[in-house]
Amino acid sequence: MNKEEIIKNNEGTIVDVRTHSEFMGGSVSGAVNIPLNEVPHRIDELKNMKAPLILCCASGNRSGQAENFLSRQGINCINGGSWLEVNYLTSETA
Repeated sequence: MNKEEIIKNNEGTIVDVRTHSEFMGGSVSGAVNIPLNEVPHRIDELKNMKAPLILCCASGNRSGQAENFLSRQGINCINGGSWLEVNYLTSETA
């Protein structure tokens, strides 16, 4: 399954790695907010979420960093890119 299919089929958990204030300004419905700087301290919490983790942020840069780090920890995750794109795809249910 590719990224779009995973998101459209509501597989996994959407994790928004933007800051709390950015997240409060708009986010994907049902997304969990774990700012990038908190990711290393919340590994156990992330491991217990339904995989794959769909990581998103403002542009895809921070979520890419999170994906790189988490995949090295053995966590099944993908970089969903911009939260706006992920939000759009969640509204296009398969």
